[in-house]
Amino acid sequence: MSEVIQKLQWRYATKKFDPSQVVPQDKVERILEAARLAPTSSGLQPFEIIVIRNAALREQIKPIAMNQGQITDCSHLLVFAAWDTYTAERINTFFDLTNSERGSTNEGWENYRKFLLGAYPGRDSEVNFQHAAKQAYIGLGAALIAAAFEGVDSTPMEGFDPKALDELLGLKARGLRSAAIMPLGYRQADQDWLASLKKVRRARADFITEIN
Repeated sequence: MSEVIQKLQWRYATKKFDPSQVVPQDKVERILEAARLAPTSSGLQPFEIIVIRNAALREQIKPIAMNQGQITDCSHLLVFAAWDTYTAERINTFFDLTNSERGSTNEGWENYRKFLLGAYPGRDSEVNFQHAAKQAYIGLGAALIAAAFEGVDSTPMEGFDPKALDELLGLKARGLRSAAIMPLGYRQADQDWLASLKKVRRARADFITEIN
């Protein structure tokens, strides 16, 4: 069994974190870098990650998140916040950055810029947010796998009031909307009902269809 598969067998959606244990910053940075390097549609990276260590702020978030203990017991709380819409400025910023980093451009690339500028900004903002949120989930998946590889426990969570969290964090003013949250920390296995249970997934034959 490969190391990646072993780590994925080990991880689970941790319900009880040990509040006395702090994830080392180098591990946090590698988890965040995995999310930053995750693929996104057209490479636009239409989301940001807010990393919350502040205990008082996490106490404020806890009732917004159904009073789930992971919010305050974890070491770091990651908020995946997607763009509220696509704008010409956001699209141009990405293309200009790419041209600057690569030191060149070409007609096909600039034509693709024009295509996106003609397609995305004019769409309904909710359609754009939902598209951006899907990209945020790709980053979330990368972060979950990276956390497992680092031996860090994590939990992907949607059980929170997005509007209340957005207001608390001032996301609207930044053109962002929360899509998912992810506590990082270390399991307190003797107090976590899920820790000792066998991981259950559908059989491969019921999950994967191969077309040759």
